[in-house]
Amino acid sequence: MKAILHDYQDYCVNFILSHESSALLLDMGLGKTLISLTAIKELKDFGLLGKCLIIAPLTVAKDTWPKEIVKWDHLEGLTSSLIIGNKNQRLAGLAAKADIYITNKENFVWLTENHKWDFDTVIIDELSGFKATNTKRFKAMRKVRPKVKRMVGLTGTPAPNSLLDLWPQMYTVDMGDSLGKSVTQFRESFFYPVQSNGHIVYKWALKDGAEEMIYDKIAKNAVSMRAKDHLNLPERVDNVIEVELSNKEKLQYQQLKRDFILEIANQEIMAPNAASLGNKLLQLAQGAMYTTDKEVLNIHEQKKEALDRIIEEANGQPVLIFYWFKFDKERLLNWYPQAQDISTDKITAWNNGEIPIMIAHPASSGHGLNLQAGGHIIVWYGINWSAEYYAQANARLDRQGQTESVIVHHIITKDTEDERALQVVQGKITQQEALMEAVKAEMELIK
Repeated sequence: MKAILHDYQDYCVNFILSHESSALLLDMGLGKTLISLTAIKELKDFGLLGKCLIIAPLTVAKDTWPKEIVKWDHLEGLTSSLIIGNKNQRLAGLAAKADIYITNKENFVWLTENHKWDFDTVIIDELSGFKATNTKRFKAMRKVRPKVKRMVGLTGTPAPNSLLDLWPQMYTVDMGDSLGKSVTQFRESFFYPVQSNGHIVYKWALKDGAEEMIYDKIAKNAVSMRAKDHLNLPERVDNVIEVELSNKEKLQYQQLKRDFILEIANQEIMAPNAASLGNKLLQLAQGAMYTTDKEVLNIHEQKKEALDRIIEEANGQPVLIFYWFKFDKERLLNWYPQAQDISTDKITAWNNGEIPIMIAHPASSGHGLNLQAGGHIIVWYGINWSAEYYAQANARLDRQGQTESVIVHHIITKDTEDERALQVVQGKITQQEALMEAVKAEMELIK
């Protein structure tokens, strides 16, 4: 596939090429992976890449990076090897000849302890995984960092209430060039204690003008929040994140789709007609189903890991999550204690940035609510068939008065009704076409 980079992506590629230490503090969905791989290819062509290591969350290391490498025409010739799995698999991955070696962040410490460090270029996706100075991961990175010739850190734009976490991340990138060699010095320079007991400080706050000063200092090594002043960012980015059912869950899905009935956990799930079948298949893709007694049967949590990563990469920025089934609401509130269900009396708090995660049903929140001041990140955790609900719900943030590029994430279960529902709401097929496909399957069953 031919890649056509946006102006801001070209800017970021050139930033990596011109800086031996660089951080791309851009939201998820703006193409940090494509940017990084394009830079890697150019570094290789110029003979400047050396041995390259990518550190990423496990699912991203296993799936996203390898797929992106082979997806784009201009990356032809780049080779990769995975350093994940059990010990023998990791050793085999290390022994393979490749341009790029990819490991997950949990195996990074093992790598530093069991392999003579010889990586010249390192890309960290997600940089916030190195935001705690007391972790083995950060200490291991601090040990090998002087041996790295070119370091690239990828993460979401830092929010003001998380700037204390910025020092370890920027130290990982530039060894203190921008924010100093010591976290103590960083705190004393830009923060003051607001809650303490003797020498123990429980809460810090930014000094007047400190936020702008911090951004000024990191600007030489980072494409940061201030880049919006000179980057031609798209008005809205639609991002599809695929998750996959396990083999067992795939068999259950196919049985339900074929037979209109599924026996699971001593329960019988039945779809009396084609329209009902589509609804049941969407439930299974979500990870839970309603039984004939209206009880909730939990089946899997495949989408949760993808949602965890979106929230982590948001790095403190508010996230608006749309769900469809009632069981999704209950699960989301259980998984994320900081989340709140939307209501009119919470709109002011949301727009003031006081609610980190808001969950909403598109049917009840798609009209009349002005939420654009509170955030710019939307997640469709559960998709539905209504193009009207979809458009109106997105317009809660993507509307006049919004000052950021709106990111709309869609967590979609691969090879399920999720994919067809997304096609419907995005106008690629009609709901009638989707229904006819289900009816066709029902007629074939009757035959």
